[in-house]
Amino acid sequence: MTPVVDQMGRKVEVPNSPQRIISLVPSQTELLYDLGLGDRVVGITKFCIHPKNWRSEKTIVGGTKQYHLEKIEGLQPDLIIGNKEENDKAAIEELMLKYPVWMSDIATLEDALTMIRHIGHLVNKTSEAGLIANSIQNSFSGIPMPSRRKSTLYLIWKAPYMAAGKGTFINEMMDCAGFENCIQESRYPNLTLNEIKILNPESILLSSEPYPFKEQHLEELKELLPNAEIRLIDGELFSWYGSRLIKSADYFEIIRK
Repeated sequence: MTPVVDQMGRKVEVPNSPQRIISLVPSQTELLYDLGLGDRVVGITKFCIHPKNWRSEKTIVGGTKQYHLEKIEGLQPDLIIGNKEENDKAAIEELMLKYPVWMSDIATLEDALTMIRHIGHLVNKTSEAGLIANSIQNSFSGIPMPSRRKSTLYLIWKAPYMAAGKGTFINEMMDCAGFENCIQESRYPNLTLNEIKILNPESILLSSEPYPFKEQHLEELKELLPNAEIRLIDGELFSWYGSRLIKSADYFEIIRK
């Protein structure tokens, strides 16, 4: 066993080469796949949709907040990988009593790159993780910035409307993409239609997740703010902080045009 420190500053005793890994976060599950760990990942959540074939090949241990503890027990994991924001604190603490649990804590691009490299080290895929992290870093450094950033509202939920605020990874991605977040509050504040009207953003981004905004949801906001540019966007490319970030930089340039 090797002592390591996770992104929450906790010391975790991890096997030198974990062979039975459970991932409790979709974006980190995809990272494990891209690191070539198909034979070493034994459990994932029902929200781990990439890669598609893992949903039938791996054991589904629950969601990101609630887990089937008996399924986890049956898998006998030697490493569980989670995230401070996406996973439930009490449930994670219960798992920590029995298993090595490494937690990420991500609000910035640098946090994400550090997580990728750390997980690569944990699973003996240091060079592969380094290539992924460097590719992401290079792609983001090449994003051209606009001469003026549009005031933008990023909505993640409806009924009530919820927006991505300061201190979130989405806010960081908005900044990297060249948008000015019009929300000054932290985390994910609820908004009424009147509050959205007062904010008067030039641009509104409707995320595909966690709420699946569709074309029919555009009309209400168009009536409220007829001069605003309102579009549906791929939320995974703004909120997933694993290897999917390789696709984000090019996408940001496309949607900003």
